[in-house]
Amino acid sequence: MSAIIPRRKPNLIREFRRLKSTPLRESSGVVVQVVGLVVEANGPSCRVGDLCWIETGVSERIPAEAVGFRDHRTLLMPLGKMEGVRAGCIVRSTGRQISVPSGEGLLGRVVNGIAEPMDSGPAICAETFYPLEGDAPNAMERTMIHRPFGTGVKAIDGVLTMGVGQRMGIFAGSGVGKSTLLGMIARHSTADVNVICLVGERGREVREFMEHDLSDALEKSVVVCATSDEPALMRVKAAFAATAIAESFRDQGLDVMLMMDSVTRFAMAQREVGLAIGEPPSAKGYTPSVFAMLPRLMERTGCGKKGSITAIYTVLVDGDDNNEPIADAARSILDGHIVLSRKLTSRGHYPPIDVIQSLSRVMPMVVQSEQVVAANRMRELLAAYAEVEDLVALGAYKEGSKPVSDEAISKWTAINDFLRQDKSAGVDFISSVQNLKEIAHG
Repeated sequence: MSAIIPRRKPNLIREFRRLKSTPLRESSGVVVQVVGLVVEANGPSCRVGDLCWIETGVSERIPAEAVGFRDHRTLLMPLGKMEGVRAGCIVRSTGRQISVPSGEGLLGRVVNGIAEPMDSGPAICAETFYPLEGDAPNAMERTMIHRPFGTGVKAIDGVLTMGVGQRMGIFAGSGVGKSTLLGMIARHSTADVNVICLVGERGREVREFMEHDLSDALEKSVVVCATSDEPALMRVKAAFAATAIAESFRDQGLDVMLMMDSVTRFAMAQREVGLAIGEPPSAKGYTPSVFAMLPRLMERTGCGKKGSITAIYTVLVDGDDNNEPIADAARSILDGHIVLSRKLTSRGHYPPIDVIQSLSRVMPMVVQSEQVVAANRMRELLAAYAEVEDLVALGAYKEGSKPVSDEAISKWTAINDFLRQDKSAGVDFISSVQNLKEIAHG
């Protein structure tokens, strides 16, 4: 019978020193070619969505994201300018995806699409980080929308009442007044924090929006900006970064207002990314990933276990066509839509909200039945006046032809006063509802 040889106990200190001195295996690759917006590299070994660095010099490097694979090559899209990228550049993978800081240090700050400071302030210090590609709340764990959300805009609070946790769309063509309306809501809403995402905006409009439209509300706001000259991937990331920042405040139990201007430019940026990596185009050149990404982005907002994210997305409709592909897809996901009319803008009617074409799907859930009746009566009067507007302008309308039209004409001045509002003035929710009832039933 062979003798039993006792096993030697491992020397933990010696093993730790050995592991510490062993060099880590770094995942890297080499740039092979650049085609359009895409950098192709042999390696590194990474996942789709991982952050990589393209080394263009001794101390120069460009951030990039792995967006796909083709023929054993990694497809990368830079998050900055591609100047200096050449065949042979080293590509190194960080092994992680992009995340954004959270906390009060973001309030009053302006950051880019990956939450890096764009203003002259200090670096943002945060203890926790949130991933850009987060998950939507479980459908069965969402809190029901049961509280009205005050925007400070009479036409919205009275006839198109929003709820805390609702997702609303503002549909309009260019130059109709979307940014001005967003500024009004940001200044006068009842939200604890505003997270404002500007995707594909002109550089001049960013500073103008902050100083003229946002003004004092910047103290409780975070602005995420990716101007039109930024790379397409950076514009896409800006929308996800703003949503992640809003989620971080929501998890603290706060009521957050998320504003995004605009969904259309976000879709255009994703179309650039999709076409560059070889996706087939579909309606108006938009790739399938665009329509898959819209619900992934928008479903992350709403009521959580603690706080809420009330979201407003502007949709830049092509040629004032509210049925174009992105507008139609967004409307099917959102909980309501506010349509801005170019005809009202030409008359100097601000905000130019077309009440008849607009709708809030959650309004009956968050207000009393008396307000719903008054809002429906207001819609009826507006529709009745629209039918005889040309006759009234020509002086051909005969009083007594239609009782509803007679009432609409007699109340037209009061209705116009209710729907008009100076952008610097905010009206509390109760006053707006009371004014609506007086006009509808007075």
